[in-house]
Amino acid sequence: MEPSLTEWAGWQRAAGLSERTITERAHAVRQLGELCSGEPTRRDVVYYLGRRGLAASTRATYHGHLRAYFSWCIAAGIREDDPMAGVPVPRRPRHTPRPVSADQLAALLAVCNRRRTRAMVLLGALAGLRAHEIAAVRGEDLTGGMLTVTGKGGKRAMVPAHDALVELAATMPAAGWWFPNHAGTGPVTAKAVGVAITRAMGRAGFDGTAHQLRHWYGSSLVGAGVGLRTVQELMRHESVQSTQIYTLVTGPERAAGIARLELPAAA
Repeated sequence: MEPSLTEWAGWQRAAGLSERTITERAHAVRQLGELCSGEPTRRDVVYYLGRRGLAASTRATYHGHLRAYFSWCIAAGIREDDPMAGVPVPRRPRHTPRPVSADQLAALLAVCNRRRTRAMVLLGALAGLRAHEIAAVRGEDLTGGMLTVTGKGGKRAMVPAHDALVELAATMPAAGWWFPNHAGTGPVTAKAVGVAITRAMGRAGFDGTAHQLRHWYGSSLVGAGVGLRTVQELMRHESVQSTQIYTLVTGPERAAGIARLELPAAA
């Protein structure tokens, strides 16, 4: 299976997919391979996807990864049959926004004694950056009040930088990685960013993940009256539907919306 994965990786790079996506896809295929005595069959795939303990979203993601791999195998002439044929498509759960609260964010910033961790939190909360985007920030990325973000698939976008991030930049390296790894050969990993923020949240007295800062970013923009289309651009989403996953509309906001309704006057 390894030779095919190496070749598939080349095809995916040619298609412009990110190294992160390529790695995650290969991981799922290797996991399936470890369960098989030979070429994976439909029964093997069903057993792999039907294992107990998998989150519904994980099950759906693995299904997508395997479908992409075996579709490529058929197109490349490596296989003639499709072991995904007839395999049930897992239902992907409806996502509910889960931002940190304002009190939690305040408590989180209060316990961030290290400049490095605080910078990670601010990038997540005030720019809506994902963990792998935070890891890749360089001093050159924040200039002229604009932040250049390298997102999924290597796509680059420029977004206005919050004043607090402009102030933060003055305390961080003006060039090179803001968060270099211990060897100094590149940036830290997305996992390292996630661990640092999650641990800080624990010290602040609550459980959470780095991605919840991105949820806070989107929800706070909507709560401040920013239009959903603008929020979509700021969050760098392909569609408004993706943005809606991250934007929590509170009870008071819904009530205020209902209060604006007025019956027309009688003729």
